[in-house]
Amino acid sequence: MLGAGSWGTALAIQLARLSRPAVLWGRDRAHTAALARQRSNERYLPQAEFPDTLRVETDLATAVRSARDLLIVVPSHALRSLLQELAPHLGADARVSWATKGFELATGLLPHEVVNQVLGERVPKAVVSGPTFAKEVGAGLPTAMTVAASDATFAGDLAQRLSGLNFRAYTSADMVGVETGGAIKNVLAIGAGISDGLGFGANTRIALITRGLVEMTRLGVALGARKETFMGLAGLGDLVLTCTDNQSRNRRFGLALAAGTSAAAAQKAIGQVVEGVQAARAVREVAARLSVEMPICEQVYRVVYEGTLPKDAVKELMSRALKPE
Repeated sequence: MLGAGSWGTALAIQLARLSRPAVLWGRDRAHTAALARQRSNERYLPQAEFPDTLRVETDLATAVRSARDLLIVVPSHALRSLLQELAPHLGADARVSWATKGFELATGLLPHEVVNQVLGERVPKAVVSGPTFAKEVGAGLPTAMTVAASDATFAGDLAQRLSGLNFRAYTSADMVGVETGGAIKNVLAIGAGISDGLGFGANTRIALITRGLVEMTRLGVALGARKETFMGLAGLGDLVLTCTDNQSRNRRFGLALAAGTSAAAAQKAIGQVVEGVQAARAVREVAARLSVEMPICEQVYRVVYEGTLPKDAVKELMSRALKPE
């Protein structure tokens, strides 16, 4: 497990609690050393103790030396640099998976495209995504998610490795759809937080989620995804979760914006990466390149980057020309 934030720690615990050896590595050596001493991640996932089968490692080469299957859990902006650092240490039979969500800002590439560029297309690859909060996985609460890979054997192996009591992983061959859903839902969750923060109620929230799903599907299909993927765990499931529960950093960010807090102050208060902020810019650029209409995501971008008042963004959405659903 490469990445010792809340989600990386939760997945490492899930793998290790099934009595299967797992290794957790983090870039911050001091923080990672503290994890090894405390046998928990007090900064990001307090009260979730490490199983005995979870080993913490501060050195990247040592962490991956004997591992065939690697699971990367870092923010999208850090993915390429970690892959470049990782490449010299990969074994000939290595298989690489990730729970990273979002388009790469500089290139507009999805994570699997970044992995292909750095590691080559022959390395077996998989993406792990779906409606999950790290705290609940760390606590062992019932959870379901998706493992997508072009290599069905790898997808099945990884799903089997993750699954156990209270955790079920489903497989998919649609990596583009799963990754697209994971990127766009964070932008829409900011919108949902803004809406609820303005007091617009349940009617507005469900309209935003439903029409947001249309935008997500529209862009995903344009990128080559399967439409039905967006009705599953990695599409609708993850979207509803992120838009409706305050464990979502993106939703809390939107709530803060609605209360008049600046984007910079809101991110600082949350204290962890708010993926939807960078995703809002990346999604806008990808949509423009493909000539895909995404009005909700566009207004979220304007609020975050152009200083548009949240109420004015809602007014703009509600005054659009009427058309068939």
